[in-house]
Amino acid sequence: MVPITLTGFMFLLTSAFLGFLYSPHLDTAPPRWVHLAHGLLLFLYQTFDAVDGKQARRTNSSSPLGELFDHGCDALACAFESLAFGSTAMCGKATFWFWVISAVPFYFATWEHFFTNTLILPIVNGPTEGLMLIYLCHFFTFFTGAEWWAQDFQKSMPLLGWVPLIPEIPVYDIVLGLMIAFAVIPTIGSNIHNVYKVVEARKGSMVLALAMLFPFGLLLSGVLVWSYLSPSDIMRNQPHLLIIGTGFAFGFLVGRMILAHLCDEPKGLKTGMCMALAYFPFAIVNALTARLDDGNPLVDEQLVLLMYCLFTVVLYMHFATSVIHEITNALGIHCFRITRKTA
Repeated sequence: MVPITLTGFMFLLTSAFLGFLYSPHLDTAPPRWVHLAHGLLLFLYQTFDAVDGKQARRTNSSSPLGELFDHGCDALACAFESLAFGSTAMCGKATFWFWVISAVPFYFATWEHFFTNTLILPIVNGPTEGLMLIYLCHFFTFFTGAEWWAQDFQKSMPLLGWVPLIPEIPVYDIVLGLMIAFAVIPTIGSNIHNVYKVVEARKGSMVLALAMLFPFGLLLSGVLVWSYLSPSDIMRNQPHLLIIGTGFAFGFLVGRMILAHLCDEPKGLKTGMCMALAYFPFAIVNALTARLDDGNPLVDEQLVLLMYCLFTVVLYMHFATSVIHEITNALGIHCFRITRKTA
């Protein structure tokens, strides 16, 4: 049900706000109670996310709107929980990469669902065991302090200090590498394999299937190029704005793909998805102008980043409200309450 889904999402918004309030750059340790709050709020989000579908089936109110709303909130949750974990682990600019490793499997799973009509989750998966590990990390940090994650990996465990030739690497970088190696890469491989089997069975084109990944690849490329050229190092100094803006652009891409699936649109690149990328030429060109004027861009980069967030939030909200309006009118239902069925 939509109200349950939205309530669960509000828990993550609260968690991200606490991270911003006590660790604006995600590189300082917030009070320990904040880690406990992060863990509890994530647990509540996971619980609400798990029961909304059951409640919808129990009340006979399941609809395409519920699927779209649920996955749309989950897509945005990647950004807000990454910010919460960034404040817990003092990741700083590396927080963006924690968002990437949550967004990549999510997008590939949505892409796979588009072709297979089945959301295939492995025995150990992100929505259950993955989130459980994250809120356990929050609880663990409540006892150890956020500094534990930012210290040299060798110092985190006494026996590792005797191992030679290990460079100084913060613990959160080790965690990032392990997640990529043992979670992200195997999941992506499974997604591509499953889509390939379906495309081959239907005598379709794998090129058209892979084309649907193109907008997401451009989104990541655009953010990375902008961050590399940025004269003010936006990834380090404004991680919240960068991740929130990119998170809403990602939510738009995911929502557009889910809508294409619900409407049984033809396979292939959805040009409408590229609307989320329209801001990057301006942002990148503005960053390049700083190289022509001793590090001073044409437009203040703080303002450019705020405009980026505003652009992606407005784009996503316009998409969401338009789709909600059309679905509710077409099905004769309401978004936030159950329509009584006449006997």
